[in-house]
Amino acid sequence: MPYRYQNIDVIKYNSTGSQYYVNNVYPDIAVTDNDTYVISTLGDRLDLLANDFYGDVSLWWIIASSNNGERAGLIPTPGLQLRIPASKSIALKLYREINKSR
Repeated sequence: MPYRYQNIDVIKYNSTGSQYYVNNVYPDIAVTDNDTYVISTLGDRLDLLANDFYGDVSLWWIIASSNNGERAGLIPTPGLQLRIPASKSIALKLYREINKSR
């Protein structure tokens, strides 16, 4: 499983030697006609859905960002309709553009 902080920049403060992680910004992902919709069931998790649809558990944030209100955790409410964006590459491009200038 990928290290969750591998793509997050670190700020080091010279006076104390402490380091802090920069907060990443996750993009809003536009709806497309090719998106998939699923109804969540008991036991679903966003990381497992990301693995099913994208082959990568670390892309859970794409599903979370596409479903307002599900950003707070990895476990969606059962019976909730979730949008799964069709293109992970568009989401990743948006993510990189937003976070590269910080």
